[in-house]
Amino acid sequence: MHHASCIDKVLTDSLSFLKNGSIFLSLIALLSAFSACNQVDDDRIPSLPVYVGLSDIGLWNAYGVSGVGVSRNFINWQGTVSPAGFPYNANTYVGFGGVLLIGGVDPFTADPNVPLAYDLACPVECSPTVRVGIDRDNLEAVCPECGSRYDVVTAGGAPVAGPALTGKYKYGLRRYVCSPAQGGGYIIHN
Repeated sequence: MHHASCIDKVLTDSLSFLKNGSIFLSLIALLSAFSACNQVDDDRIPSLPVYVGLSDIGLWNAYGVSGVGVSRNFINWQGTVSPAGFPYNANTYVGFGGVLLIGGVDPFTADPNVPLAYDLACPVECSPTVRVGIDRDNLEAVCPECGSRYDVVTAGGAPVAGPALTGKYKYGLRRYVCSPAQGGGYIIHN
């Protein structure tokens, strides 16, 4: 509900219900609309293809992550290539701003020490060149421009501070999937 003002929508819906004589329905609409206003939008940045093949144990050991808080960036954009030596090819795609791979706790299953992946682009700034970096002291992703902070280790990229949390709209990092591969590594994809 981030295209129109949540408050305006809530008031309009509530007045409509009140005119129809149903206070109970008006209260339900008011509560559900306010709860929708607090939702986090993690789809703000453009959805571009993602495929980083770390599908065999050798590639995973060289370019993967080995524990909670250990991270790596995959960027292949206008001459910026990271990590150095990674075998990028025509089938490798890194989304909008690049891929952040980090070891953490799966926010949906609570499985410990799993690889998690996010787009590096800050959703507040919405630019492929404004990328979050990891604050090693508290293992949060931080935007160098707006200062927004995201929990990438336990909360699925949810905002924890800055304009991504306190602004008019709440923005989280775009999540990607890390699927186990038969060769012992993982494939990052969307």
